[in-house]
Amino acid sequence: MKKTILVVDDDKSNLMMAQKVLVDEYRVAAVNSGKLAFQYLEKNDPVMILLDIQMPEMDGFEVMKILQANAKWCKIPVIFLTADRTPQTEEACFQMGAVDYIGKPFIPAIMQQRVRRTIELEDYRRSLEVMVQQQLEKITQLQQDIIITMANLIEGRDGTTGEHVKHTSIYTEYLIKKMAEKGIYEEQLTPDFVNYLKKAAPMHDIGKITVPDSILRKPGALTEEEYAVMKLHAEEGARLIKENMSRLAEPEFVKIASNMANFHHESWNGKGYPSGLLGEEIPLEARILAVADVFDALVAKRQYKQGMSMEEAREIMMRDRGERYEAMLLDAFFSDEKELKELMKDLGADSKSF
Repeated sequence: MKKTILVVDDDKSNLMMAQKVLVDEYRVAAVNSGKLAFQYLEKNDPVMILLDIQMPEMDGFEVMKILQANAKWCKIPVIFLTADRTPQTEEACFQMGAVDYIGKPFIPAIMQQRVRRTIELEDYRRSLEVMVQQQLEKITQLQQDIIITMANLIEGRDGTTGEHVKHTSIYTEYLIKKMAEKGIYEEQLTPDFVNYLKKAAPMHDIGKITVPDSILRKPGALTEEEYAVMKLHAEEGARLIKENMSRLAEPEFVKIASNMANFHHESWNGKGYPSGLLGEEIPLEARILAVADVFDALVAKRQYKQGMSMEEAREIMMRDRGERYEAMLLDAFFSDEKELKELMKDLGADSKSF
């Protein structure tokens, strides 16, 4: 199928000439005004626009401004058509974002070559974009696989399973969805923030790698000294993330991941650790994770305990509403019992929940 080129020129003879020159290689759509050009673009996707500068009502530069301001149209390469071959006009064309310009009267061979070359370059650019995106996706997946593997190894050390890593991420995503539905912190829940938060959630306990097995795997209660060592895992996790991921991931991801590791044991009332942060001093990502992390710890079945029902977990967590947890985040998490129970069922939570 031939690629489509849109030609915009108020002179009928110029439209006919352009169509005659290009019709053997391309499908040519011809309109005689900027207004008609936009009507055409609303329903069609040409690979290029040939745009006359001197037109009544709306000249080519005005049309170009509108094209450049549109997220979809700004990607279409534009070649200006002009009888004014002065350096000033040529400079203006390129400043407006044109990829080239063709002088009038048209010389068929030059028009064909410039159009063909521009389309070839555009095809090559798009091909490169696809290749770069594919490589980026592979690298991103590799990073996430490494993160999950490390998190699973760490979870295994303290007698839990890698399921906690997966489930915490899923409950985190569930809470984010409920927050979005209710307009909670909507300005902060940008696509990048949400994406980074979901990817970073499995790393929140990475600092446990620094805790001795004698403490991490101790079956009974910890002494005060042992508990003090255990609490260091939060700060150690943040340190490990910053030291080992700063050169491998985006700075914002590193920041969110380290905040989740460092502050997920902080409490809304300021009585948590390691920094005793109060209320919104605690990064939002850590406040979100705290709800998801504790909920999974309560409902998940372990070697040493049965999983709680959703009702039991909710009752326990609601006792700390506004104390351990931010009230509106906790309310959002438990706002749809049916959906939460279905999610628990999908994750294999204890059957007595249903």
